[in-house]
Amino acid sequence: MIPLRDTQRSRRKPFVNWLIIAINLGVFAYELSLTQRGLNAFTVKYGVIPAVLVNPGSFPRPLLDMTSGWLSLVTSLFIHVGWVHLFGNLMYLFIFGDNVEDKLGHGRYAVFYLCSGIIASLAHVFSSPTSTVPVVGASGAIAGVLGSYFIMFPRARVLALIPVGIFLPIVEVPSIVFLFLWFVTNLLSGVASLGVAAQGGVAWWSHVGGFIAGMLLAIVMGRGRIRSR
Repeated sequence: MIPLRDTQRSRRKPFVNWLIIAINLGVFAYELSLTQRGLNAFTVKYGVIPAVLVNPGSFPRPLLDMTSGWLSLVTSLFIHVGWVHLFGNLMYLFIFGDNVEDKLGHGRYAVFYLCSGIIASLAHVFSSPTSTVPVVGASGAIAGVLGSYFIMFPRARVLALIPVGIFLPIVEVPSIVFLFLWFVTNLLSGVASLGVAAQGGVAWWSHVGGFIAGMLLAIVMGRGRIRSR
């Protein structure tokens, strides 16, 4: 299912969500200016490399100097490897992020987003501790946004495009159903990836970890904020 919009209205402008989207677009524009060699170096420098974080002693100092170490848990959240990767993530963030920011408030939402992304990246590190493949993208943090939306707005509805063969019907789905199916799909994909050598692709456990982190953070940070309408 591809989300098009939700029915939950926000009372305030989602300035932080817009800023996060703008930063992602700005970083991607910078990536487009790089040569392939420069882009590879940029990804290695700022992407999450599990083996470097788990066992840095196994790497020579020159190679470690080419990475950003633990800082990559944050920097990797703003890097994307292609147009589909970028706009797929930002579409979800645009649809669901404004409501979560409305619920938490601007400052709390900024902290929430970064914490969700860091926890999601750590989930990937622990699931593939020997991987030397750099992982980038905002999907772990956005999974946190989806997890918080699941908790905060269970009665909202999502207008979604559902590909069925050559047909593309648009239906309105309860958000709790849409997000539950999203989570289960990622969880099953993560389980299927266990024991498989990491050769790139989707960091499924980052999505799972981010979603669960978002649910828990929503419960802790969402207390005392405005009620879902």
